[in-house]
Amino acid sequence: MLFTETAIKGVYLIGLERKEDHRGFFARAWCQQELEAHGLNPSLVQVNVGFSLKKGTLRGMHFQRHPHQEAKLVRCTMGQIFDVAVDLRPDSPTYRQWVGAELTADNRTMLYVPEGCAHGYQTLQDDAEVVYQTSHFFAATHATGVRFDDPSFGIVWPLAVEVISEMDKVWPLMVP
Repeated sequence: MLFTETAIKGVYLIGLERKEDHRGFFARAWCQQELEAHGLNPSLVQVNVGFSLKKGTLRGMHFQRHPHQEAKLVRCTMGQIFDVAVDLRPDSPTYRQWVGAELTADNRTMLYVPEGCAHGYQTLQDDAEVVYQTSHFFAATHATGVRFDDPSFGIVWPLAVEVISEMDKVWPLMVP
């Protein structure tokens, strides 16, 4: 696994270290030891799949409150997405900052989103599928979010938002 830290501490782009031959390649997409070596949460309790029909679909910005905070390892397995993490850790020097990355089925890059960060993504083409692993079970009573268009974050989404859930439209804005 190839780890590249982003501008937000604890948020990593993770690439596959491919071992190639005439058959194709083999690579590790998750390794407890390698995650631990980078100070990341290696706990894996749940794997989720999201499929979006239309280009411009936006899902997010989601997170779970304490004590059910979760880390996520996100990968696009079909199509193409713009994946975003927003730092919501008040004591962090990058509080309210965001990073985004293009994840595609072809580049096989993953985004590691640590506890305390909100996560969301926008599909860049029709029929996009996302698979993400979480470090904590989904807890509906602690699931929440923030607005994808909150001006205090200033996220620059690559496309107009064409499809979004009612819930994601009405998450609260962060108080200045």
